[in-house]
Amino acid sequence: MPEFEHHRREYTRGGLREEDVAAGPVEQFARWFAEARESGAADPDAMYLATATAEGRPSVRTVLLRGFGEDGFRFFTNYASRKGRELGENPWAEGLFYWSPLDRQVRIAGRVERLPAADCDAYFAERPFGSRVAAAASPQSEVLASRTALEERYERLAEEYAGREMPRPEGWGGFRIVPETVELWQGRPNRLHDRLRYRRSGGGWLLERLAP
Repeated sequence: MPEFEHHRREYTRGGLREEDVAAGPVEQFARWFAEARESGAADPDAMYLATATAEGRPSVRTVLLRGFGEDGFRFFTNYASRKGRELGENPWAEGLFYWSPLDRQVRIAGRVERLPAADCDAYFAERPFGSRVAAAASPQSEVLASRTALEERYERLAEEYAGREMPRPEGWGGFRIVPETVELWQGRPNRLHDRLRYRRSGGGWLLERLAP
């Protein structure tokens, strides 16, 4: 077995107290997300997204958060991709944000819904031209004959739509995670981390402290 050097560092930032957080998870996420952007964290909108098949086989990948609010946390993809297919079979997922400069994590778990077509159209129209072409050119998660075949398809579509509006591909669109739980994690010394979890209860949110 190859030698493995264990990396260990101490977490020295402040704690996380119940009286200091917002009454609801969306407002609290907005606070932490703004602080993550200001902290210099690389790609603060990067979200690790875990899905599973109907049989419970998990998979995880990184997507980009593309908006959030009381209705959920949004991301976009190809509906025929692996994550798109798994969400069709099993509409539950969890998203994880990790902001290293702040020693913070946020976990968001809940049911996943497709976004309305109008919302998908609006976001697709905002994307750079090259990204729109790539979304149409890539049969995401399918086996490719070669990189060249993908690039040739991209070039054909880029030439076809040069200088004119490109419609959103029928199989490309957005989802939102409607949270059932949102967990805040703050690194603390000696691994006695702070974990606060918002959990839906009736028509509101229950705030609970979890052991690290």
